[in-house]
Amino acid sequence: MRKVYLDNTATTRLLPEVSEAMMPYLGDSFGNPSSLHDWGDAAREALEVARGQVASLIGADPDEIIFTASGTESNNLAVKGLALAQQKRGKHVVVSAIEHFSVLHSARTLRKWGFEISEVPVDRDAVVDPDDVRRALRDDTVLVSVMHANGEVGTVEPIREIAAIARERNVSFHTDAVATAGTMPLKVTELGVDALSLAGNQFYGPKGVGALWVRKGVRVMPLLDGGIQEGGRRAGTEDVPAIAGLGKAAELAGAYMAERTERLVPLRDRLLKELPNRIKHVVLTGHPQSRLPGHASFCIEFIEGESMLMLLNSRGIAVSSGSACTSRALKASHVLIAIGMSHELAQGSILLTLGIDNTDQDIDYFLEALPEAVDKLRQMSPLYAKFSKTSKGGP
Repeated sequence: MRKVYLDNTATTRLLPEVSEAMMPYLGDSFGNPSSLHDWGDAAREALEVARGQVASLIGADPDEIIFTASGTESNNLAVKGLALAQQKRGKHVVVSAIEHFSVLHSARTLRKWGFEISEVPVDRDAVVDPDDVRRALRDDTVLVSVMHANGEVGTVEPIREIAAIARERNVSFHTDAVATAGTMPLKVTELGVDALSLAGNQFYGPKGVGALWVRKGVRVMPLLDGGIQEGGRRAGTEDVPAIAGLGKAAELAGAYMAERTERLVPLRDRLLKELPNRIKHVVLTGHPQSRLPGHASFCIEFIEGESMLMLLNSRGIAVSSGSACTSRALKASHVLIAIGMSHELAQGSILLTLGIDNTDQDIDYFLEALPEAVDKLRQMSPLYAKFSKTSKGGP
C-alpha cells in the first residue's frame, strides 16, 4: 500500500544531515555547556554555533536567541514574560482570535494575574485587520501578539503593518512564527517585531526544541527559576543534541528554502483547484492566495473529520483535521469558528500540509482516495440524507 504523508504542520521528518549533526552530543561530546572543562567547552561551542545558525535564518543577532523546549514554550515565555516585565506601565494585552492555544491560554493566565485581554477578530479568510488592532490599543497596552501565519487555515497575516501600528504607540509586539520560520523568508528587522517564536520540527529539525528571538533592549521576565542559562532568561541545562539539530535544520532551511517552495506551491495549487472539483459541497478555509506554500485546508459538508482521517489512514494517507493540538479534542476548532464556520461545518475540516518528499503521484493518490472516503461517510450521514431529500424536492 502506498504511504502518503500530508501532515507536515504536525511535524516534519528529521533530515539525515540534522540527525548527523546531533549524534556527537549523544555520544562522546556529552558535557554540560555550563561546565568549565573540555567536555563543557565542546557542548558550549555547539550551542553557540546553533545560535548563530538560527539567528542567520531570521536575520537576527545570535545573542538575541533564547533556546526553549518547543514553540509552545517560546510563546509562553514571550506573552507572559514580556507582559510581566512591563506591568508597571500597564496591564492590557491584545491578541487575535485565531492564535495558537499557547498564546491564548497564556493570555488567559495573565487575566487571572490581573491583566485585561482584548481579542481582535478576523475576517472570513482569517485575516487580522490592522485597523482592528489599532482600535484595540489603549494607553495601558503593553503587548500585542499576532501570529505570522495560521497553521490550521494557512493564512499569512499583515505583520509588518500591525507591527508598525504597535511601534507608533510604543507597544511591544510578538509574533508566533512557528508556521513560517524555516518555511517562508522572514527577517525580524523587516517585520518590525520585538519578539518571534519558532520550532525546529516545523522545518525538518527535531521535536522538543524551539527558540524565542527577543530584540536587544526588550525586557522579558523568566518563567523558570533556576540557573543562569540562556543569559539568565531561561533556566535549565540546555538540550545540546536537540539544539545542534535545530541549528543544522535552520542552516538547511535557509539554503534550500527557495527550492522547497518551488516544489510545494504547484502541489498545493493542485489541491486548491482540483479537490473542490472532485467533491461537492466543499468550502476552502483560509486566504486563497496569501497562504503558506505547502498548505491546503477545507471543510467538507455533512461528514465528521475524525472519521475521514481514519478512512484515509486505512489507505496509508496521513492528514489532519484542525491543529495537532486540538485534533483529538473532538470539538470544533476555535479558528474555524472565528472565521464564521458553523460548528457542524467545522467538524468536517481537513488540513493537508505538504513536505519536501511529496510528489504529483501522492496528490493523484489522495485525490482518488478522498472522494471514496467522503462518499462512504455521507451514505451514513443523516444530515446528508436530509439534505439530499430536500434538494430533490421531497417533503
